[in-house]
Formats: sequence, structure tokens, C-alpha cells
Amino acid sequence: MLEDDLKQQLKAYLGHLRHPIRLSAALDDSEVATQMRELLGELAAASELVDFVELGPDDTSQGEVRRPSFAIHRPDEAPRVRFAGLPLGHEFTSLVLALLHVGGHPPKQDAAVLDQVRALDSALEFETYFSQSCQNCPDVVQALDLLATSNPKIRHTAIDGAAFPAEVEDRQIMAVPTIFLNGEPFGQGRMDLGEILAKVDTGAAAREAEAIAAREPYDVLIVGGGPAGAAAAIYAARKGIRTGIVTERFGGQVLDTLAIENFISVTETEGPKFAAALEAHVGAYDVDVIKNQRARALVPATADALAQVELESGATLSARAIILATGARWRDMNVPGEQEYRTRGVTYCPHCDGPLFKGKRVAVIGGGNSGIEAAIDLAGVVAHVTVLEFLDSLKADEVLQRKLASLANVEVITMAKTTEVLGDGNKVTGLRYEDRNTGESRELELEGVFVQIGLLPNTKWLEGSVELNRFGEIVIDDRGATSVPGVFAAGDATTVPYKQIIIATGDGAKAALGAFDHLIRAA
Repeated sequence: MLEDDLKQQLKAYLGHLRHPIRLSAALDDSEVATQMRELLGELAAASELVDFVELGPDDTSQGEVRRPSFAIHRPDEAPRVRFAGLPLGHEFTSLVLALLHVGGHPPKQDAAVLDQVRALDSALEFETYFSQSCQNCPDVVQALDLLATSNPKIRHTAIDGAAFPAEVEDRQIMAVPTIFLNGEPFGQGRMDLGEILAKVDTGAAAREAEAIAAREPYDVLIVGGGPAGAAAAIYAARKGIRTGIVTERFGGQVLDTLAIENFISVTETEGPKFAAALEAHVGAYDVDVIKNQRARALVPATADALAQVELESGATLSARAIILATGARWRDMNVPGEQEYRTRGVTYCPHCDGPLFKGKRVAVIGGGNSGIEAAIDLAGVVAHVTVLEFLDSLKADEVLQRKLASLANVEVITMAKTTEVLGDGNKVTGLRYEDRNTGESRELELEGVFVQIGLLPNTKWLEGSVELNRFGEIVIDDRGATSVPGVFAAGDATTVPYKQIIIATGDGAKAALGAFDHLIRAA
């Protein structure tokens, strides 16, 4: 099951176990169960502190559990962490961390956060549906596993949707990760530990806002934790000035990027790995990082007061200079049915959600690079892909178009204006579009719509405070300065052309240098 080099790495990791752990498997006669038995045997062989037992078909000592699945627990304790299906692909790291944490290896979390987890006093049973190709799922699985390994009142089951298609169909799960708490929907999409705690610990948000509001003013405050924000924080901190960064999620849009192959000196990586490297680099400097906070308003400086950023939590941060690096988000189609069927057939992440549409018919909206890459990726999983492009030809690179043309289960329709997403009230059943050549309305029967039509800057909250162009981008000069003295901007939220990671990092550095120059001259 595991390659030899991975077995050696696993053996080294499991050398950190402090207590014996047991892998209790509830199996059936499926192919997944056969692979699971082999995987668990290899895990047990990697450490003397790991043993593997197989529950009989009528064994209900652990309650009614999914088959095939396995629990990770100490021999003298009831299971609190379970994997249903195979935790491979992106989830293999989640498996290793669960083994370590159940086995007593301390998690890398702030003591205050762990104290907050241990103080939760309610019985919480989480279920997370994931796919092995989903780069957003591990954060959720690992956060919930940490809750379960740290608090005896919490249990978590991570479920590979591909291994339980009937369950996925019954619960109408069309996007991953999807989280249930005590049998009820809890959340969808990437969530980190802080976001989850904020939802289950009702007093956490108020306590956090109070702590944030008590912070001293910064010399430079960066709003946004993507590549531009991270670069700005590093460059500012290296000047020896008090630097803070406030962000909803560290990594920004990069977290939703699968492959990165054009960042100079990095031959190939994945978005979540790149984001983790950004955060680690920022963490090497004296930067105050505030996560899980969304900006609500910018208040420019006056003769009597520093510039301020008001947060949706109610807290306010102040600084002598501010750098706006709020990035961008996926653009919506803005047609009837899109929001109604979002996560119920309308999705924006082919890598995450593609496996849920195995054997089904889907559409990809958009003929640029992202749309054609999505269509190529989906063609290997789904029954048929229809690409709809508004213009008279595809805009993707020629190499991608050649690859697309070689696929037998892909159809391209140009001059197509999507006008409505159709559904039965529960899930997507089709799509209506206008043939722009004839004006005729046409319909497609399908079960999934993947929207890939570009990005919108996250600048709605800045309207009326700094100059924006007609696309909502922050207008900046060649030093990153905005229309407001002492306020700078960088990255995909600005008027700089070519929205690329490497350009965003350069612009972040430039904005930090511009802000530092402003501080020197304003002193």
C-alpha cells in the first residue's frame, strides 16, 4: 500500500509516540476494506506501540459504525477519532497527525487555544466529508481531530465521500469539506481551528475582540494574509518597526490553488504548502499575526488620530501606516439559481468537489486557463463535460486547448451566455444558456456547474475611503500608494495588471518599502 520511502518516514514519525495506540477496524468485503486492512497492517508494523485489531461483523462494542472504517484510540479508552474510507492523498498527513496526537505527542498549538478546547463542556460529535484530492479538506479534518484528541467529550469521523456514495447522495453533499455537528449541518469549505472554536464556543468571539482592541498601535498594519500581505509583513518587520497583519485566513486565494509551477526558484508546489511556507516565513520575524478577522471599514488618519481599521468582530486596530492586501475572490455568474444551488451542484473548486460528480454530467463556465484546466481535470472523473464560453473562441493557452481537444467526453460551446441554473429544489438538474449567435435559449441536462470566470477584488468595504476604479480595484501609484496619505495597497486587489503570485509578492515588498519611506518623511 505504502511505498518504501514513505514507510521509513512513517516509522520515524511514529517514533514520537508516547503511549500505545490501537487501530480498531470495522471492515466489510469491499475493495476499500481490503486496502484499509493492508494500510493498517503497515501502520502497525511501523511501531511497537501500534496494534491493529479487526472487529467482527456483529461487534457493536463501539456502537453502530460505518464499514469500512477504523478508529484510532488508546487501548483503555473509547474511540474519539475515526476514518471512514481511506485517508490517503491530501489526507495522509491528517492520518499521521491523528496517530501522533492520540499517542501523546503534543500538538503544535498555542497553550491558550488548547486550554480553550479542553474547556468545551458539551458533547460534540462531528462528521466531515472529504475527498482525497481536496486541498481544502485537511485543515478541517486536522482541526476536528485535534478537538477530539484534546477533549474526551468530542468525537470526530472523517468520511471519504467516494467510499460512501449512497450516503453522499442521501445527505445531498455536493461540495467538500462538508461538516455535520450532532447530525446537523455545521459548515462547508475550508475552516481552521480558530473558526471552528468561534462557532462552538459562543463567548470566544467577544473575548477575542476585546483582546484585539487592547493592542497598541502599529507602525505598519497589513490587512490581508495572502502573498502580497506576507511579503509586506516581512519587509516591514525587517525594518525594525512594529508590524501587524490581520487576515481572515492566512494564504488567501493561494489556499484554493492546486498546482503552482511558475514561482521562480520553486519548480513545483501546491497552494496549501506555499501558504504554509508564507506563514512560517512571516513567523520567523516579529510580526503580530491576527487571524480569523474580517475588516469592515477603513478610517483614514486625521491631525489628531492614527488611521484605523474596524473589524466585523467590533474591534478596532490603529497604525501610522496601513497596507491593503485583501486579494480577490471567485467571480459569480449572477444568474438565477446560482446562489440557491451553491454547494448543491454549483461549485468553484474542481479539484475539491470533482470526485463527488463521478459518472455524472457537468458544465464548466469559462474558457480561460482556469476553466480549461478544470475541464481537463474533470474529464477523468465525470461522464461528460460541457465547456461554455461567452466569446467566440476559448481564451486558454494553446497547449491547454490541444489537450482539451484530445478528450472524447468534452464538448465546447462558444458564444454561450449562461442565464439560469436549473434545479429541483434540492440539487442542480440543468443549465439554461442563450446562443449569442441566434438569440435562442437552450438547456443542458446536468448535475454539476463549475464556475471559472475570473476574480473580483475584495474591496467592497473600502468604498468611499480610498479611490477605486470601475472594476473595484484599488488605484495605486508606482510606490503602492493609494489616494489616502499613509495608506498603501498591493496584490490582486489593486490596479496592477497580471494577477500572479510572484507579482503580488513583489508588490507587497514595494508597498512595505513605500510605507517605510512615508513613515520616515512623516516623522
